[in-house]
Amino acid sequence: MDLDFLPSPLEDRPGLMMRDPFGYSDVTLIVPPPLVPLLAMFDGEQSEDELREAIYRMTNDLRSGEIMNHLKEALEKAGFLEGPVFEELKEARHRAFAEAEARPPAHAGAAYPDEPGMLRAWMEQQGLELGTSREDILGIAAPHVSPEGGWSCYREAYRTLGPVLADRVFVVLGTSHYGEPEKFGLTRKDFVTPIGTARTERALVDRLAAKAPRASKMEDYCHAVEHSIEFQVLFLQAILGPEIRILPILTGPFARSLYQGGLPEEDEGVREFFDALGELNAAEGSRLCWVLGVDMAHMGRRYGDPIQAEAQRGEMVEVAERDRERIRRLEEGDAEGFWELVRPNHDDLKWCGSAPFYTFLKAVPGARGALRLYEQWNIDPQSVVSFAAMEFRRAA
Repeated sequence: MDLDFLPSPLEDRPGLMMRDPFGYSDVTLIVPPPLVPLLAMFDGEQSEDELREAIYRMTNDLRSGEIMNHLKEALEKAGFLEGPVFEELKEARHRAFAEAEARPPAHAGAAYPDEPGMLRAWMEQQGLELGTSREDILGIAAPHVSPEGGWSCYREAYRTLGPVLADRVFVVLGTSHYGEPEKFGLTRKDFVTPIGTARTERALVDRLAAKAPRASKMEDYCHAVEHSIEFQVLFLQAILGPEIRILPILTGPFARSLYQGGLPEEDEGVREFFDALGELNAAEGSRLCWVLGVDMAHMGRRYGDPIQAEAQRGEMVEVAERDRERIRRLEEGDAEGFWELVRPNHDDLKWCGSAPFYTFLKAVPGARGALRLYEQWNIDPQSVVSFAAMEFRRAA
Protein backbone atom coordinates (compact mmCIF):
# COMPACT_ATOMS: atom_id res chain seq x y z
CA MET A 1 0.00 0.00 0.00
CA ASP A 2 3.05 2.28 0.06
CA LEU A 3 3.26 2.25 -3.73
CA ASP A 4 1.89 4.94 -6.01
CA PHE A 5 -0.66 3.82 -8.62
CA LEU A 6 -1.50 6.28 -11.40
CA PRO A 7 -2.97 6.08 -14.90
CA SER A 8 -0.22 5.72 -17.48
CA PRO A 9 0.70 9.12 -18.94
CA LEU A 10 1.85 7.50 -22.21
CA GLU A 11 -0.76 7.32 -24.97
CA ASP A 12 1.01 4.43 -26.69
CA ARG A 13 1.30 2.47 -23.41
CA PRO A 14 -2.04 2.54 -21.59
CA GLY A 15 -2.46 0.87 -18.24
CA LEU A 16 -1.61 1.44 -14.59
CA MET A 17 1.70 3.08 -13.73
CA MET A 18 3.40 1.82 -10.56
CA ARG A 19 6.25 3.57 -8.74
CA ASP A 20 7.81 3.68 -5.29
CA PRO A 21 7.54 7.09 -3.56
CA PHE A 22 9.98 5.93 -0.85
CA GLY A 23 12.73 5.63 -3.44
CA TYR A 24 13.66 2.08 -2.45
CA SER A 25 13.21 1.21 -6.11
CA ASP A 26 13.84 3.57 -9.01
CA VAL A 27 11.85 1.37 -11.41
CA THR A 28 8.57 2.52 -12.98
CA LEU A 29 6.28 -0.20 -14.32
CA ILE A 30 3.23 0.13 -16.54
CA VAL A 31 0.85 -2.81 -16.13
CA PRO A 32 -1.33 -3.37 -19.24
CA PRO A 33 -5.09 -2.94 -18.64
CA PRO A 34 -5.98 -6.68 -18.90
CA LEU A 35 -3.49 -7.53 -16.12
CA VAL A 36 -4.40 -4.75 -13.68
CA PRO A 37 -7.13 -6.79 -11.86
CA LEU A 38 -4.52 -9.47 -11.14
CA LEU A 39 -2.53 -7.13 -8.89
CA ALA A 40 -5.14 -7.58 -6.16
CA MET A 41 -4.25 -11.28 -6.04
CA PHE A 42 -0.71 -10.52 -4.83
CA ASP A 43 -2.00 -10.25 -1.27
CA GLY A 44 -0.06 -13.02 0.44
CA GLU A 45 -3.18 -15.16 0.74
CA GLN A 46 -3.92 -16.47 -2.76
CA SER A 47 -1.85 -19.21 -4.36
CA GLU A 48 -0.02 -19.33 -7.67
CA ASP A 49 -2.52 -21.92 -8.86
CA GLU A 50 -5.37 -19.48 -8.18
CA LEU A 51 -3.50 -16.74 -10.02
CA ARG A 52 -2.78 -19.00 -12.98
CA GLU A 53 -6.44 -20.05 -13.14
CA ALA A 54 -7.58 -16.42 -13.05
CA ILE A 55 -5.27 -15.56 -15.94
CA TYR A 56 -6.61 -18.49 -17.96
CA ARG A 57 -10.23 -17.41 -17.33
CA MET A 58 -9.38 -13.91 -18.51
CA THR A 59 -7.36 -14.85 -21.59
CA ASN A 60 -8.24 -18.45 -22.55
CA ASP A 61 -4.50 -18.68 -23.20
CA LEU A 62 -2.83 -21.98 -22.33
CA ARG A 63 0.33 -19.99 -21.58
CA SER A 64 -1.26 -18.60 -18.40
CA GLY A 65 1.63 -19.97 -16.33
CA GLU A 66 4.11 -18.11 -18.52
CA ILE A 67 2.11 -14.87 -18.20
CA MET A 68 1.94 -15.33 -14.42
CA ASN A 69 5.71 -15.90 -14.13
CA HIS A 70 6.46 -12.85 -16.26
CA LEU A 71 4.20 -10.60 -14.14
CA LYS A 72 5.53 -11.99 -10.86
CA GLU A 73 9.16 -11.63 -11.99
CA ALA A 74 8.61 -8.03 -13.12
CA LEU A 75 7.04 -7.07 -9.79
CA GLU A 76 9.72 -8.85 -7.74
CA LYS A 77 12.66 -7.38 -9.64
CA ALA A 78 11.18 -3.90 -9.28
CA GLY A 79 10.94 -4.38 -5.52
CA PHE A 80 7.16 -4.06 -5.61
CA LEU A 81 6.46 -7.33 -3.75
CA GLU A 82 7.31 -8.05 -0.14
CA GLY A 83 10.24 -10.44 -0.03
CA PRO A 84 14.05 -10.63 -0.16
CA VAL A 85 14.48 -8.18 -3.06
CA PHE A 86 12.32 -5.53 -1.40
CA GLU A 87 13.99 -6.00 2.01
CA GLU A 88 17.44 -5.69 0.45
CA LEU A 89 16.50 -2.49 -1.38
CA LYS A 90 14.89 -1.02 1.74
CA GLU A 91 17.84 -1.85 3.99
CA ALA A 92 20.32 -0.38 1.50
CA ARG A 93 18.39 2.90 1.22
CA HIS A 94 17.95 3.27 4.97
CA ARG A 95 21.63 2.54 5.55
CA ALA A 96 22.70 5.04 2.90
CA PHE A 97 20.56 7.78 4.43
CA ALA A 98 21.76 7.04 7.96
CA GLU A 99 25.41 7.17 6.86
CA ALA A 100 25.10 10.29 4.69
CA GLU A 101 26.62 13.48 6.09
CA ALA A 102 23.77 15.63 4.74
CA ARG A 103 20.33 15.26 3.23
CA PRO A 104 20.64 15.87 -0.54
CA PRO A 105 17.82 17.46 -2.56
CA ALA A 106 15.31 14.81 -3.59
CA HIS A 107 13.19 16.91 -5.95
CA ALA A 108 15.70 19.15 -7.72
CA GLY A 109 15.45 18.78 -11.47
CA ALA A 110 11.81 17.69 -11.22
CA ALA A 111 9.79 20.10 -9.06
CA TYR A 112 12.28 22.93 -9.51
CA PRO A 113 15.50 23.62 -11.51
CA ASP A 114 18.64 21.91 -10.23
CA GLU A 115 21.12 24.45 -11.61
CA PRO A 116 21.63 27.43 -9.25
CA GLY A 117 21.52 30.12 -11.93
CA MET A 118 18.41 28.72 -13.56
CA LEU A 119 16.80 28.27 -10.13
CA ARG A 120 17.33 31.91 -9.15
CA ALA A 121 16.09 33.14 -12.53
CA TRP A 122 13.02 30.89 -12.18
CA MET A 123 12.24 32.34 -8.75
CA GLU A 124 12.82 35.92 -9.86
CA GLN A 125 10.55 35.36 -12.84
CA GLN A 126 7.80 34.32 -10.42
CA GLY A 127 8.28 37.47 -8.36
CA LEU A 128 9.75 35.93 -5.21
CA GLU A 129 11.36 38.72 -3.23
CA LEU A 130 12.63 39.59 0.23
CA GLY A 131 9.92 41.14 2.36
CA THR A 132 9.82 43.16 5.54
CA SER A 133 9.12 41.80 9.00
CA ARG A 134 8.16 43.14 12.39
CA GLU A 135 9.77 41.68 15.47
CA ASP A 136 6.50 40.16 16.65
CA ILE A 137 6.14 37.68 13.78
CA LEU A 138 6.14 34.08 14.93
CA GLY A 139 5.99 32.34 11.59
CA ILE A 140 4.15 31.50 8.41
CA ALA A 141 2.19 28.71 6.79
CA ALA A 142 2.97 28.03 3.13
CA PRO A 143 1.91 25.26 0.74
CA HIS A 144 3.99 22.22 -0.03
CA VAL A 145 2.14 21.56 -3.28
CA SER A 146 4.23 21.64 -6.45
CA PRO A 147 5.38 25.25 -6.98
CA GLU A 148 3.80 25.27 -10.44
CA GLY A 149 0.40 25.07 -8.78
CA GLY A 150 1.04 27.09 -5.64
CA TRP A 151 3.27 30.00 -6.72
CA SER A 152 0.88 32.74 -5.65
CA CYS A 153 0.59 31.36 -2.10
CA TYR A 154 4.31 30.65 -1.82
CA ARG A 155 5.03 34.22 -2.89
CA GLU A 156 2.47 35.71 -0.51
CA ALA A 157 3.67 33.65 2.47
CA TYR A 158 7.38 34.30 2.02
CA ARG A 159 7.09 38.02 1.40
CA THR A 160 6.15 38.15 5.10
CA LEU A 161 9.76 37.33 6.02
CA GLY A 162 12.44 40.01 6.01
CA PRO A 163 16.13 40.53 6.91
CA VAL A 164 15.37 41.00 10.61
CA LEU A 165 14.69 37.24 10.77
CA ALA A 166 17.86 36.06 9.05
CA ASP A 167 19.55 34.98 12.30
CA ARG A 168 16.53 33.04 13.61
CA VAL A 169 16.31 29.26 13.78
CA PHE A 170 13.47 28.20 11.50
CA VAL A 171 11.37 25.40 13.00
CA VAL A 172 10.03 23.75 9.86
CA LEU A 173 6.96 21.62 10.57
CA GLY A 174 6.23 19.56 7.47
CA THR A 175 3.51 17.06 6.69
CA SER A 176 4.89 13.52 6.77
CA HIS A 177 3.10 11.88 3.86
CA TYR A 178 4.81 8.52 4.43
CA GLY A 179 5.55 8.57 8.16
CA GLU A 180 4.03 6.61 11.01
CA PRO A 181 0.94 7.94 12.80
CA GLU A 182 1.55 9.64 16.15
CA LYS A 183 5.26 10.01 15.32
CA PHE A 184 7.52 12.99 14.68
CA GLY A 185 10.39 12.44 12.26
CA LEU A 186 13.69 14.05 13.28
CA THR A 187 17.09 14.25 11.65
CA ARG A 188 20.45 15.77 12.56
CA LYS A 189 21.43 16.14 8.91
CA ASP A 190 21.96 19.46 7.16
CA PHE A 191 19.72 20.07 4.13
CA VAL A 192 21.44 20.62 0.78
CA THR A 193 19.73 22.40 -2.13
CA PRO A 194 21.13 23.90 -5.34
CA ILE A 195 21.39 27.20 -3.43
CA GLY A 196 23.57 25.86 -0.62
CA THR A 197 23.51 24.04 2.71
CA ALA A 198 21.01 24.86 5.46
CA ARG A 199 22.41 23.99 8.89
CA THR A 200 20.32 21.83 11.19
CA GLU A 201 20.46 22.81 14.87
CA ARG A 202 21.52 19.42 16.21
CA ALA A 203 21.40 20.46 19.85
CA LEU A 204 17.71 21.32 19.53
CA VAL A 205 17.04 18.05 17.71
CA ASP A 206 18.72 16.12 20.51
CA ARG A 207 16.77 18.07 23.14
CA LEU A 208 13.45 17.07 21.56
CA ALA A 209 14.48 13.44 21.15
CA ALA A 210 15.62 13.21 24.79
CA LYS A 211 12.45 14.77 26.22
CA ALA A 212 10.00 12.91 23.96
CA PRO A 213 11.59 9.57 23.04
CA ARG A 214 8.34 7.65 22.53
CA ALA A 215 7.04 9.81 19.68
CA SER A 216 10.41 10.82 18.19
CA LYS A 217 11.81 8.88 15.27
CA MET A 218 15.46 9.86 14.88
CA GLU A 219 17.01 9.89 11.40
CA ASP A 220 13.59 9.11 9.99
CA TYR A 221 14.12 7.88 6.43
CA CYS A 222 11.00 9.79 5.36
CA HIS A 223 13.20 12.92 5.39
CA ALA A 224 15.12 11.45 2.44
CA VAL A 225 12.11 11.57 0.11
CA GLU A 226 9.69 14.07 1.66
CA HIS A 227 9.06 17.36 -0.18
CA SER A 228 7.09 19.26 2.47
CA ILE A 229 10.27 20.45 4.25
CA GLU A 230 12.58 20.55 1.22
CA PHE A 231 10.41 23.14 -0.53
CA GLN A 232 10.34 25.39 2.55
CA VAL A 233 14.12 25.21 2.98
CA LEU A 234 14.54 26.14 -0.67
CA PHE A 235 12.34 29.24 -0.38
CA LEU A 236 13.93 30.29 2.91
CA GLN A 237 17.38 30.09 1.34
CA ALA A 238 16.24 32.03 -1.70
CA ILE A 239 15.19 35.05 0.35
CA LEU A 240 17.44 34.88 3.43
CA GLY A 241 20.62 33.21 2.19
CA PRO A 242 21.93 29.67 1.85
CA GLU A 243 23.21 29.15 5.41
CA ILE A 244 19.94 29.49 7.27
CA ARG A 245 19.56 27.48 10.46
CA ILE A 246 16.69 25.02 10.69
CA LEU A 247 14.99 22.53 12.99
CA PRO A 248 13.23 20.13 10.58
CA ILE A 249 10.31 18.12 12.00
CA LEU A 250 8.07 15.78 10.01
CA THR A 251 4.64 15.41 11.61
CA GLY A 252 2.84 12.12 11.10
CA PRO A 253 -0.97 11.96 11.05
CA PHE A 254 -2.93 11.82 14.29
CA ALA A 255 -4.81 8.75 13.14
CA ARG A 256 -5.72 7.51 16.61
CA SER A 257 -7.67 10.68 17.33
CA LEU A 258 -9.28 10.74 13.88
CA TYR A 259 -10.50 7.15 14.06
CA GLN A 260 -10.93 6.48 17.79
CA GLY A 261 -11.90 9.91 19.09
CA GLY A 262 -10.37 12.22 21.65
CA LEU A 263 -7.61 14.78 21.20
CA PRO A 264 -4.20 13.92 19.71
CA GLU A 265 -2.43 14.56 23.03
CA GLU A 266 -4.37 11.75 24.68
CA ASP A 267 -1.63 9.61 23.14
CA GLU A 268 1.16 9.80 25.74
CA GLY A 269 3.95 9.99 23.20
CA VAL A 270 2.28 12.83 21.31
CA ARG A 271 1.64 14.69 24.57
CA GLU A 272 5.31 14.35 25.51
CA PHE A 273 6.35 15.80 22.17
CA PHE A 274 3.91 18.71 22.45
CA ASP A 275 5.30 19.44 25.92
CA ALA A 276 8.89 19.23 24.70
CA LEU A 277 8.18 21.52 21.77
CA GLY A 278 6.32 23.95 24.03
CA GLU A 279 9.25 24.02 26.47
CA LEU A 280 11.57 24.68 23.56
CA ASN A 281 9.41 27.58 22.42
CA ALA A 282 9.29 29.02 25.95
CA ALA A 283 13.07 28.81 26.31
CA GLU A 284 14.13 29.79 22.79
CA GLY A 285 11.11 31.72 21.52
CA SER A 286 12.94 34.95 20.79
CA ARG A 287 15.28 33.23 18.37
CA LEU A 288 12.78 30.91 16.66
CA CYS A 289 10.60 31.42 13.59
CA TRP A 290 8.06 28.77 12.64
CA VAL A 291 7.45 27.65 9.06
CA LEU A 292 4.62 25.22 8.31
CA GLY A 293 4.80 23.31 5.02
CA VAL A 294 1.14 22.37 4.69
CA ASP A 295 -1.63 21.78 2.19
CA MET A 296 -5.30 21.65 3.05
CA ALA A 297 -8.16 19.77 1.35
CA HIS A 298 -7.63 16.95 -1.16
CA MET A 299 -10.79 16.21 -3.14
CA GLY A 300 -11.70 14.29 -6.28
CA ARG A 301 -11.00 11.03 -8.06
CA ARG A 302 -7.28 10.91 -7.24
CA TYR A 303 -8.16 10.96 -3.54
CA GLY A 304 -10.93 8.36 -3.60
CA ASP A 305 -13.94 10.68 -3.93
CA PRO A 306 -16.74 9.94 -6.40
CA ILE A 307 -16.82 13.55 -7.60
CA GLN A 308 -15.00 15.10 -10.53
CA ALA A 309 -13.58 18.08 -8.65
CA GLU A 310 -13.04 21.45 -10.33
CA ALA A 311 -11.40 24.32 -8.47
CA GLN A 312 -13.85 26.93 -7.15
CA ARG A 313 -16.81 25.26 -8.86
CA GLY A 314 -19.55 22.84 -7.82
CA GLU A 315 -18.72 20.92 -4.64
CA MET A 316 -15.46 22.83 -4.27
CA VAL A 317 -17.37 26.01 -3.37
CA GLU A 318 -18.64 24.28 -0.23
CA VAL A 319 -15.16 22.88 0.41
CA ALA A 320 -13.80 26.45 0.31
CA GLU A 321 -16.35 27.52 2.92
CA ARG A 322 -15.39 24.63 5.19
CA ASP A 323 -11.70 25.35 4.67
CA ARG A 324 -12.22 28.95 5.69
CA GLU A 325 -14.10 27.89 8.82
CA ARG A 326 -11.07 25.86 9.87
CA ILE A 327 -8.76 28.74 8.94
CA ARG A 328 -10.71 31.04 11.25
CA ARG A 329 -9.99 28.68 14.15
CA LEU A 330 -6.30 28.78 13.20
CA GLU A 331 -6.39 32.57 13.14
CA GLU A 332 -7.87 32.56 16.65
CA GLY A 333 -5.21 30.17 17.92
CA ASP A 334 -7.99 27.77 18.91
CA ALA A 335 -6.34 24.33 18.71
CA GLU A 336 -9.21 22.32 20.18
CA GLY A 337 -11.81 24.20 18.14
CA PHE A 338 -9.79 23.54 15.00
CA TRP A 339 -9.60 19.83 15.80
CA GLU A 340 -13.35 19.70 16.44
CA LEU A 341 -13.81 20.63 12.78
CA VAL A 342 -11.15 18.20 11.53
CA ARG A 343 -12.15 15.04 13.39
CA PRO A 344 -15.75 14.36 12.16
CA ASN A 345 -15.99 11.73 9.41
CA HIS A 346 -12.27 10.99 9.86
CA ASP A 347 -11.54 14.34 8.18
CA ASP A 348 -13.46 13.92 4.93
CA LEU A 349 -11.69 17.02 3.56
CA LYS A 350 -8.39 15.16 3.92
CA TRP A 351 -6.30 18.08 5.20
CA CYS A 352 -2.80 16.63 5.08
CA GLY A 353 -1.62 19.71 7.01
CA SER A 354 -3.93 19.23 9.99
CA ALA A 355 -1.29 17.59 12.21
CA PRO A 356 1.42 20.27 11.67
CA PHE A 357 -1.16 23.03 12.25
CA TYR A 358 -2.37 21.43 15.48
CA THR A 359 1.19 20.78 16.66
CA PHE A 360 2.10 24.42 16.11
CA LEU A 361 -0.91 25.74 18.01
CA LYS A 362 -0.19 23.44 20.97
CA ALA A 363 3.50 24.40 21.07
CA VAL A 364 2.90 28.15 20.61
CA PRO A 365 -0.38 28.87 22.43
CA GLY A 366 0.05 32.63 22.07
CA ALA A 367 0.01 32.52 18.27
CA ARG A 368 -2.68 34.37 16.34
CA GLY A 369 -2.96 34.02 12.58
CA ALA A 370 -4.01 36.03 9.58
CA LEU A 371 -5.00 34.63 6.19
CA ARG A 372 -3.12 36.30 3.35
CA LEU A 373 -4.31 34.19 0.41
CA TYR A 374 -6.42 31.06 -0.16
CA GLU A 375 -6.38 29.04 -3.38
CA GLN A 376 -7.56 25.82 -4.99
CA TRP A 377 -5.67 24.07 -7.78
CA ASN A 378 -6.62 21.23 -10.13
CA ILE A 379 -3.70 18.86 -9.68
CA ASP A 380 -5.35 16.84 -12.47
CA PRO A 381 -8.61 17.32 -14.41
CA GLN A 382 -10.63 15.44 -11.76
CA SER A 383 -8.88 16.34 -8.49
CA VAL A 384 -8.27 19.50 -6.46
CA VAL A 385 -5.88 20.52 -3.68
CA SER A 386 -6.48 23.63 -1.56
CA PHE A 387 -3.82 25.61 0.31
CA ALA A 388 -3.18 29.03 1.78
CA ALA A 389 -0.60 31.60 2.79
CA MET A 390 -0.88 32.59 6.45
CA GLU A 391 1.16 34.60 8.92
CA PHE A 392 1.27 34.17 12.68
CA ARG A 393 2.08 36.81 15.29
CA ARG A 394 2.00 37.04 19.07
CA ALA A 395 -1.36 37.75 20.61
CA ALA A 396 -1.88 41.37 21.61
